[in-house]
Amino acid sequence: METETKSETKSPSPPTTNRSLDTLRRGGCHCGAVRFEVAVDLSQPGSRCNCSVCTKTAVTSKLVKPSAFTLLAGEDALTSYVWGYQISRRFFCRQCGVHCFGRGFLEDVGGDYVAVNLNCLDDFDPALLSVIYWDGRHDNWEAGPRATPWPVATPPATAQVAATG
Repeated sequence: METETKSETKSPSPPTTNRSLDTLRRGGCHCGAVRFEVAVDLSQPGSRCNCSVCTKTAVTSKLVKPSAFTLLAGEDALTSYVWGYQISRRFFCRQCGVHCFGRGFLEDVGGDYVAVNLNCLDDFDPALLSVIYWDGRHDNWEAGPRATPWPVATPPATAQVAATG
């Protein structure tokens, strides 16, 4: 998820810190080469973003502290991608292409974090999770999250006029 480092902007929720609500979950990529374990509170909403990379990878994520995440297998099977503000490095299985997690640093969320792709958790249905939505495509972080998805694209001016007139 793309983020700005400006201190006056809202940022994604801080990584999970309340260990009493965290449950230990395992997950991994599609082919099984990458496996991980994460302590995560799934009673709180997952996060989706409409930025170009989040839209194309269809990630529903949750931020956790690095100490809550353990890569169990597949470090040699990972490849990564960094773009934009270079806040986060996303890790993908080089064999099946699944985006499993990202690592980054952002002071606004408490420093170092791991963004876990909840779609990669074993025996978990992400459709049962409530979700908050961020408008990363338009760098609209100061608006904060909301309960409904932000648009992926801004409608053309003619469509806006036709819709209102």
